[in-house]
Amino acid sequence: MTRDIVPIAEAEISRWDHEADVVIAGYGVAGASAAVEAARAGADVLVLERTGSWGGAASMAGGFIYLGGGTPLQKACGFEDSVDNMAAFLKAAMGPGADDKRIDDYCAGSVAHFDWLVDCGVTFKEEFYGEPGWEPMGDQGLMYSGGENSFPFNTIATPAPRGHVPQMSNKKQGEASAGYMLMKPLVETATAAGARAVYDVRAQRLVVSADGRVTGVVARRYGGEVTIRARRGVVLATGSFAYNEAMVAQYAPRIAGRPAASIEQHDGRAIQMAQALGADLAHMDATEVAIFADPQQVVRGILVNARGQRYVAEDTYPGRIGQLTLYHQDNTAYLIIDADAQEEAVASLSPQLMMRPPTWVGDTVAELESEIGLPPGSLQATVAAYNEGAARGEDPLLHKKPQWITPIGSPVGAIDLRESTGGFTLGGLATTLDAEVLHVSGEAIPGLFAAGRSAAGLAAWGYASGVSLGDGSFYGRRAGAGAARA
Repeated sequence: MTRDIVPIAEAEISRWDHEADVVIAGYGVAGASAAVEAARAGADVLVLERTGSWGGAASMAGGFIYLGGGTPLQKACGFEDSVDNMAAFLKAAMGPGADDKRIDDYCAGSVAHFDWLVDCGVTFKEEFYGEPGWEPMGDQGLMYSGGENSFPFNTIATPAPRGHVPQMSNKKQGEASAGYMLMKPLVETATAAGARAVYDVRAQRLVVSADGRVTGVVARRYGGEVTIRARRGVVLATGSFAYNEAMVAQYAPRIAGRPAASIEQHDGRAIQMAQALGADLAHMDATEVAIFADPQQVVRGILVNARGQRYVAEDTYPGRIGQLTLYHQDNTAYLIIDADAQEEAVASLSPQLMMRPPTWVGDTVAELESEIGLPPGSLQATVAAYNEGAARGEDPLLHKKPQWITPIGSPVGAIDLRESTGGFTLGGLATTLDAEVLHVSGEAIPGLFAAGRSAAGLAAWGYASGVSLGDGSFYGRRAGAGAARA
């Protein structure tokens, strides 16, 4: 353990450069939500942000906030949902090890959280976007964002879209997305409530009183040391460890060298600071994995592995496809798509950010199979079985929805998707439902709170777009309120 991460005794601090009731490290969605609640509770709030401005990864994200249970937006778009229905989906979709109590807690508070966001000035357009995609093309406010309407989840819970997207005009996917329209009103609300911010400050280690309570932060600013006293509590909200190569190699080696949907400031520092105090961790091996292929193409073809076999329904959540490809297919996938389907995909409303031309093309499946180098007869058998079901409008093997089932014709191409995945980490500090950081003993560490991807949230070995912004803002609120009470 490096010396600059070890907690420092409060008695060793000779002066405080800054003081506040609640000190928050990180001004992304969790930090902003914590700032709003702490300031509204009457606390003097100071946010420390490593970069030159607020925003974090959230401001560059597509903006999905995973909410349900019957939000006003769901109802306005004609969808019925319930707390129990939402919880049933999440318990299946968040993967092995997901915390049922946390899921129940989140779902029970989901409608109220939507109302809170609206009260903070976040706007949602009452329009549903039903096309396959990473995010809505326009300013539509609601979309399926976790494969809720795909097999097997459509047999476990009644499908309902829960990807709530803040309204944003002139959106450009991959460059200017709706995450900014989530962050901007949250920061404005926090500022209006009295929260202050200091930028270009990088938290380094925690300050601890003689009785074990966290009472401040030691940070670096412009090469010098800065001390910040927290009279009530410290909130850690600096993001994941996706860009800490050593931590990724230790905890989540399968995504080493391929971070995505994250920012370089996600270096795991807050996690390490709390670890040095004895904090417990959870789900450190869990990751979300994106596959860099346009959903408009993927849904119109079939995905096969190195054995020429299908392994996933192509109309499910793209993040689930990415996880299955990386972890269960040795990061090997080929998208088989015929000329008509490729033309349809290109002509779709897709932004074509990831629209790829075929890597190989053949007049017959046998020719394509040989070009790719698949085992003789493997792809031919797969396509024959798929086309047999497709002729009846069915997919008996993987249950892709009938609207996307069309026999594969000729000419036919294959898009090479080997090594086309990238991900971010989902694990972090173990916390209570009130966002208190837990010691390895099981007791809460006095004065220390965490939320966002610095903490382990709803997701374990599964994911749905919007879960990070959802649990980050939800438990960020809890962290801010708890720190203000501490």
